[in-house]
Amino acid sequence: MPAARGVLGRVRRARARAVEDLDAAIERDPAASGGRVEMALTSPGLQAIWAHRVAHGMWQRGGRWRLPARLAAQTARAVTGVEIHPGATIGRRFFIDHGMGVVIGETAEVGDDVMLYHGVTLGGRSLQKVKRHPTVGDGVTIGAGARVLGPVWIGPAAQIGANAVVVRDVPPAAVATGIPATVRFPGKDELDPYADPAVYI
Repeated sequence: MPAARGVLGRVRRARARAVEDLDAAIERDPAASGGRVEMALTSPGLQAIWAHRVAHGMWQRGGRWRLPARLAAQTARAVTGVEIHPGATIGRRFFIDHGMGVVIGETAEVGDDVMLYHGVTLGGRSLQKVKRHPTVGDGVTIGAGARVLGPVWIGPAAQIGANAVVVRDVPPAAVATGIPATVRFPGKDELDPYADPAVYI
């Protein structure tokens, strides 16, 4: 029964990924006190990423699968308030805290261990059918209401402050805040404790 073993293997991998997501979310959310079951039932960010993984799998198959993928994404949007295009590529242990109002475009690429807060947009600035959405490295945190626009690169371990508007690349381990965003390097620059609190995300 090779086919049955293949299906069983996929189910086991999906379950392992879901548990990994749950544990990552619990680690990052200080309000998560009820364990995995409570988190699975009450976190729209997790529900959105799980729906996206299904939609993305259909999208990659192409052809007649594209419409069901879009419908799955739209259903997830209606239920969770999170809009992720099924073409977007998202890594492991991704977490959206609160979730409402997050938008992730078709050609966005998101690495592992990335955290987004509500109202974040990974959007485009072109109507051409090219790479037009951000690439976000591993371990990035993007604060509430931030807009990261165009095919910019956000380096690993960078932090984007709340309500920042990012239209240029952000180096690894940098902090970007403001409109348009400016870049600081904690540990290299002396941070003013009376500066914009968004610096500290």
